[in-house]
Amino acid sequence: MFLVSAAAAANVADHSSRSQVGGIDVVTYRTDVKDVVVILGSLPAGDAMAEPGNIAIPTLTGMMLDRGTTSLDKFAIAEKLDNVGAEIAFSVGTQSVEVRAKCLKKDLPLIVGLIAAELRTPALQAQEFVKAKQQFIGALEAAAQNTEARAQEAFGRAAFPAGHPNRPHATPEFEAAAKSATLDELKAFHAKYYGPAHMTLVVVGDVAAAETEAEVRKAFAGWTGGQDYVRPAAPAALSAAREVTVPLADKPSVTVIIGQPSGMRYKDPDALPLRVGTAILGSGFTGRLMGIVRDREGLTYSISAGVSEDSIVDGVWDTSASFAPALLEKGIASTRRELERWWKDGVTDAELAARKQGMVGSYRVSLSTTAGLATAILTDLQRGYDVSRLEEFPDAVNALTRDQVNAAIKKRLEPSRMVLIEAGSIPPAANATQAKP
Repeated sequence: MFLVSAAAAANVADHSSRSQVGGIDVVTYRTDVKDVVVILGSLPAGDAMAEPGNIAIPTLTGMMLDRGTTSLDKFAIAEKLDNVGAEIAFSVGTQSVEVRAKCLKKDLPLIVGLIAAELRTPALQAQEFVKAKQQFIGALEAAAQNTEARAQEAFGRAAFPAGHPNRPHATPEFEAAAKSATLDELKAFHAKYYGPAHMTLVVVGDVAAAETEAEVRKAFAGWTGGQDYVRPAAPAALSAAREVTVPLADKPSVTVIIGQPSGMRYKDPDALPLRVGTAILGSGFTGRLMGIVRDREGLTYSISAGVSEDSIVDGVWDTSASFAPALLEKGIASTRRELERWWKDGVTDAELAARKQGMVGSYRVSLSTTAGLATAILTDLQRGYDVSRLEEFPDAVNALTRDQVNAAIKKRLEPSRMVLIEAGSIPPAANATQAKP
């Protein structure tokens, strides 16, 4: 962990620079951490970009990026990284392919060059493709037996309509697609979706903007193409309550999700007050749900509430908990009771004051590391803010009133129309609909 001083993380104008370099949105942020640099980047090539022919191709493409380039095999890349103590890792999410790297200042040219080569000219060799498919299928098979993963999948498919980027693929369909995927499909996807258009690169640490931009310009020179994020024509909405069960044999607990589409992006005026109000209901050990459902009633070890998946498109609001099968009925009833009480009566002034202090404190702590700072900057950019949001966020939280929070809760949520998901070893129950792929 590399600590950043509070002054360096707060004085944004003096430490940051943002410019277009070869079509890439490049942000550099200088800190007082000597010699250390963290790189965080993203481009729109996630699972939501899957072509109709094979939904596994975006993930498989991302898995192939660190398995060699047209000029360096994966062993040569690993040796170069090991020799300087640097790291590069890729991951595929709903909408983005993300790259994370860490290195010393002197090695920035090498690491930027390797990132560019892996993104631009991956080797895409048949032997490595077979290995990637096996690895992905194994991960899917494990997820198919995980109550939390299956509950999240069922919830996302119930909350979002077909075609919405936040609607997840069904695990059986994902697995079948991975098995039938071809290298030609992968090459076609890479050619269409990988490029500088809508790519963002955040470089934080002991960096100078001019030098960093020069390295990016050199490494990515001549690269073209890329696609924008998938944005639905209208936000998702539910017209009626729905219950879905995902039976999984021999599980010690049942994962329960109660929620709905939020109908808004993070930048919507109601988003922050709803987040703060939701944190009062179910964030950590000081949330109402933990205090009542867990501590007072002893029905669960874990329960929370949150707003998510709303940086680029409209997201979701949900409560999530894990109950023993014998306590499932009581657990759901208790969760619903507290949810409806919170929705009806709102939050108190004392709760709001305490939660503001906690959220601002946690936020400032998250900016105290180089990696945390880079993550915050990229997240803000994806949400449509500039780097100045780092300074503005604490003030935005502190300015919220109780009336604003309670109004957002009432306006954006409707407990009577929420989705209920149960995944695990579920006792027989009436009015339950088994999940369908």
